[in-house]
Amino acid sequence: MRRTILSAATLAVAALALTQLPASADSIGVTDPKDLDHGADLRSVEVEHKRGNVVVTTTHTDLRPSYTTGSSGAVFLDTDPADRGPEYAFVGGYFMGTDYQLLEVDGFSDKAWGEPVEGSYRMRIDYDTEHVRMRISREAIGSPDEVRVAVRVAGTRPNGSNTRRDWLGAPRSFTDWVAQ
Repeated sequence: MRRTILSAATLAVAALALTQLPASADSIGVTDPKDLDHGADLRSVEVEHKRGNVVVTTTHTDLRPSYTTGSSGAVFLDTDPADRGPEYAFVGGYFMGTDYQLLEVDGFSDKAWGEPVEGSYRMRIDYDTEHVRMRISREAIGSPDEVRVAVRVAGTRPNGSNTRRDWLGAPRSFTDWVAQ
C-alpha cells in the first residue's frame, strides 16, 4: 500500500486554485432593519442569478404558519435596464395553506398586475429558519442578462386590524443589478 503525504503548502495551493474557479452565478445580499412588529418583518434578501434560475431568499423575524398572521409578500423583478420599473412580480402568502404566482406587471400597483407567467417557478417556506425561497426559471422571465429586485411584505394583527407593510429599503426601491 502506497501512501502520499501532501504538504501544507500543496494543500494551500490546491485550496487557492479551487477558489479561482469561474463562478456560474452572481449574487447579492441586502439587510433590512427590524422595523415591523410582526412575523412578516423582512430582515434580509439574497438574490442569486444562476445559470438556469434566479433564486430570491428572504429572511424574516418570527415567521409563523398561522393564517391569522396574514403574512404575504411580493418580489418585483426588473429584467430590462432600458424599461423603468418591474416586469414581473412573484406574489404569495407566507402562511400554511396559501398559494403563490409569478405575474407579468407594469409597475408596483396591484392594479398593474397582468397575466400569470407560463414556466417553471416555485416558492418554499421554512418556518424553522424563517426563510422564504423563490426559484424562478430564467427562461420564464426571458433569460435576462441581469436582474434586480424590490421586495414588499405585509402582515395583519391576529384581530384582523392594522395591516402593516415593510419594504426592503425605501418603498419601490431596487437592489443593485445582479448579472448571470
